[in-house]
Amino acid sequence: MTNASPHPPSANGTFHGKIGTTYEESTPWWPEQPAPPEDTPNVVVIVLDDVGFSDLGCFGSDIETPAMDALATGGLRYTNFHTTTLCSPTRASLLTGRNHHSVGMRMLSNFDTGFPSGRGRVTKAAAMLPEVLRDNGFNTMAVGKWHLAPMEQTTASGPYTQWPLSRGFERYYGFLEAETDSFYPELFYDNHAVAPPKTPEEGYHLSEDLVDRAIEFVTDQTSVTPEKPFFMYMAFGAAHAPHQAPQEYLEKYRGRFDHGWDVERETRHARQIERGILPPGTELAPRNPGVEPFDELSDDEQKLSVRLQEAYAAMLDHTDHHIGRFMEFLERIGQLENTITILLSDNGASQEGGQKGSLNPTAFQNGLSEDFDEMLARIDEIGTTRAHANYPWGWAQAGNTPFKRYKQNTHEGGVRCPLIVNWPRGLSRTDENRQQFHHVSDIMPTLFELLDLQAPEVYQGIPQMPLHGTSMAYTFDEPSAPTRKEAQYFEMFGHRAIWHDGWKAVSFHQRGSSFDDDQWELYHHDTDFSECNDLAETQPEQLRKMVARFWVEAGKYDVLPLDDNGFALRAKIPRPGSPRRRTTFTYYPGMAHLPGAAVPPVMNRAHRITAFVDRAAASDEGVLVSLGNISSGYVLYVKDNRLVYEYNFLGTRYTVTSRDELPLGPAELTFDFIKTGDVRGVGRLYVSGMPAGETDMPQVLPHFFGWQGLDVGRDTLSPSSPGYDGEFAFTGKLERVVFDVAPDEEGTEPFERVD
Repeated sequence: MTNASPHPPSANGTFHGKIGTTYEESTPWWPEQPAPPEDTPNVVVIVLDDVGFSDLGCFGSDIETPAMDALATGGLRYTNFHTTTLCSPTRASLLTGRNHHSVGMRMLSNFDTGFPSGRGRVTKAAAMLPEVLRDNGFNTMAVGKWHLAPMEQTTASGPYTQWPLSRGFERYYGFLEAETDSFYPELFYDNHAVAPPKTPEEGYHLSEDLVDRAIEFVTDQTSVTPEKPFFMYMAFGAAHAPHQAPQEYLEKYRGRFDHGWDVERETRHARQIERGILPPGTELAPRNPGVEPFDELSDDEQKLSVRLQEAYAAMLDHTDHHIGRFMEFLERIGQLENTITILLSDNGASQEGGQKGSLNPTAFQNGLSEDFDEMLARIDEIGTTRAHANYPWGWAQAGNTPFKRYKQNTHEGGVRCPLIVNWPRGLSRTDENRQQFHHVSDIMPTLFELLDLQAPEVYQGIPQMPLHGTSMAYTFDEPSAPTRKEAQYFEMFGHRAIWHDGWKAVSFHQRGSSFDDDQWELYHHDTDFSECNDLAETQPEQLRKMVARFWVEAGKYDVLPLDDNGFALRAKIPRPGSPRRRTTFTYYPGMAHLPGAAVPPVMNRAHRITAFVDRAAASDEGVLVSLGNISSGYVLYVKDNRLVYEYNFLGTRYTVTSRDELPLGPAELTFDFIKTGDVRGVGRLYVSGMPAGETDMPQVLPHFFGWQGLDVGRDTLSPSSPGYDGEFAFTGKLERVVFDVAPDEEGTEPFERVD
């Protein structure tokens, strides 16, 4: 018989065997599978959210964090480690080894600025860590916060190109937004939305659930392919607001912070110097603007602020417990010794609770103030399912001890974060501090060096930008080695900074002002760890050199154009292809939960909601459409044979109920919002075109309803109304729900109606 070509083309790539007419005349061949060297370590990266530099026990706090402290005792503490000062950019830099502007993540993934640095997605020219590890034989798994996909693309319709499973992870369980309710989270499993496995009444909390799932993923992997290393990315919602924890943890911290934030800062500062976290002589920065001396607060102000800090501490403590549970699991299955664990916070402690603290993050997002007396009356709800709490500036500054300012700013309070590296088999020195300057972009190069990997020059046919980070591995055995980092810029919302050769220049930008008016400060970090001695006037030539270096770095890493626009403006500009760009939206029962970034833009716009129903009995009732949670939102529902619309304005509820009972059979149940002025209007109900009720709505939210999205035919997760229990699914026939929305905020009505 005649043999065929020994190397015929194949749909599966080149074949290096020999194919003859029969098996006896042929030579089989199998492509080589990626197989890391034996004993390649596993990698676990744990990301905390909005946890300040001093908030862990091992970094100076008396908040109980024994699991994280144990990682530090058995590993290394990095005390001069920096992030980007905001969540999405830090995650983008962490998982790509590049600067965040360069990969397209200027600020949050919620927004596309229209410029390459602010696309709100990570360019495919920067392969992510899980992509490279997966292709080199690792199993890759992630639980928790993602916040790296364009948020309008996180619906069941996709596209999924920036979801975890499209960027290298093989398993995913968590939430895709910036924040979520820890008792009622918006959860996704792989590429679809799922409900929490149990209710808060049954003991549910997100942090525990994430660790349960992480243990499940690793159990599956090590049971079937124990020879393969794994990469686990564990990004907690904690301790981002809302601060929520089980009741026993809340009770544990009662009275622990009655001494106030000034004493707390002084205590942490002294402890940090004693433990070598800070160099001897490091000053404690003065209070940030707007932070009052704790002793000058009224008794009620002290009482509320302390309760808010207790909830934060309880949440962090509770998270630590579950981190410890995961580490105990790794030890039990024999994987802990050869696992590289890296733990960090994504930015400094948050200023988003405002001067007095907050029980409603939607107020902050809309630039609105909360009534102090109302917050005080709800003090016992703090930390529970009934409040979305965040602490005031004074406690945020205590979290950032000894530094100035906060998250979003480029002073050290925003960018200096705790970092712990633990690797029992690989570290010869442990329980030590490292003070070399490093940045979150350095983590991926460090792992590549430890795993003997190279960043690909081309990935999936796309040329790759080089890594921007510098490996930190040299610090493991050389505690006093000079940093190998040459320079690092920082920029966020126009705040700017540049570090170079032990010096740092930094400017605080007032939103809306000219960038030319910004005042640059100059600090010699090697001798002024906490930025207390501004040398701008005494060393103008050094400042000039540093500012010039900033512009060089800004040009090199795509920082320009500078942009100080805030969240509210960006939210009004949907990116191309966004489902929010329409004015008519039609939803059908059975659709998946719709994330908040993709819902109809009814905020401060005239709009109409019409539900097409068919009710066979007067007892047919339930939710027709709902959006929001305990903090804000709206819901249209049928109860007691009447149509009800309820609008939650930061806890103040405007309700209109139909005057008459509803007819049976097919009907159009409609709510209209007619604007009567800026951020105010009238709400009207119609039943099959006939007027049925009206209420004045003297205030509506101008920009945001918060993060929780929309449901059709039921109310999932945190309830939109206290007027019913549970999901309150509609028991009649719901054909569809249609939104008609005015094209902008100028229109008074969605369209003309003839009554």
